[in-house]
Amino acid sequence: MATINSKEQEFSQKISEHRELLNAHVVEMVNWHFSPETGCPFWLDWVRNVDWDPKVEIKGFKDLEKFGNFQDEWLRGGPMSRWVPKGLNEHPVYVFETGGTTGIPKSRINMQDFRIDYELFSKTLPDKYFPPDSNWLMLGPSGPRRLRLAVEHLAHFRGGICFCVDLDPRWVVKLIKFGWMEHLKAYQDHVIDQAMTVLSAGHEIKCMFTTPKLLEALATRLEEEGSSIKESGITGIFSGGTEFTPQWHRFAREELLEDVYLAPTYGNTLMGLAPSPLSGAEDNYKITYFAPQPRAVIQIVDFDDSLQVVNYGDTGRVMLTTLTKEFFLPRFLERDEGERESPVEDYPWDGVSGLRPFSRLASSTTVGVY
Repeated sequence: MATINSKEQEFSQKISEHRELLNAHVVEMVNWHFSPETGCPFWLDWVRNVDWDPKVEIKGFKDLEKFGNFQDEWLRGGPMSRWVPKGLNEHPVYVFETGGTTGIPKSRINMQDFRIDYELFSKTLPDKYFPPDSNWLMLGPSGPRRLRLAVEHLAHFRGGICFCVDLDPRWVVKLIKFGWMEHLKAYQDHVIDQAMTVLSAGHEIKCMFTTPKLLEALATRLEEEGSSIKESGITGIFSGGTEFTPQWHRFAREELLEDVYLAPTYGNTLMGLAPSPLSGAEDNYKITYFAPQPRAVIQIVDFDDSLQVVNYGDTGRVMLTTLTKEFFLPRFLERDEGERESPVEDYPWDGVSGLRPFSRLASSTTVGVY
């Protein structure tokens, strides 16, 4: 009993230490973004129109409530230079768009964040299935989206070469909108054709990023040609999206992949990448995502009151806070919902499970399009 209590105390202490690390990181990032020497024009203009000073009043994470909720409309349109911190002016700037489906897309600047995020994620990938110096296939959205360059950097960071396909998700959305299902199938076939060509070209690819739908389509095509994901040479895959449910996770592991490693992730242009601890039949293939704190924080909040975090196990809306020198995004309500999960040993902060489209917006949101 004493040993159990000792372990509980150690874990509780670990949670407290990470909470203090987060509080200190918040203060550092707020001072950076609201100092005239280092902040970006957007936040320096914003602070002139309020009657309080974040550098004085923000003393920890909870104090970010003073900002209210970040509005996604602020990310639509230009000039993008308003988001470039003065302290990083000498760095080349990338612009990454979200997977938005209508109107002017939301965009954010990037310099090194996408590299840092994926280097952190790399530490969660077992070398047995994602061997160092192995080549990768990026089978997902291309164009002005973070994923392409991020996965390519992940391959480089791990010592390999990345091969990519062309995939325009906005064209897929239009095909669905117009009800052109035959065209949709033809476009998916076109994307899988590209993947099959790369896999057949002798590039010795062992690792891959793809989405659930494309993984299933690739596995089906390989089976039709008398092969499989494993026989193609791939040993490790990471994937993500709201279609990555426990049911699909089980189907993929049992029917599509044999002993190919599958790593679930929850990521987006604004946050980075939230991995999930390994799960399987012993816990019904449950997926619990943990944000890369302190660079990003996920909270599960009440549907009607974003100041109220729900109890562990309860359902709420995903709220994201991003805290890097490149990008400060406080309390952004995502288009997702899920259940709040307790901290675990490897991730001593809150997680989220059961991730799915926010129910009050689901009817107007197109998901799983690729």
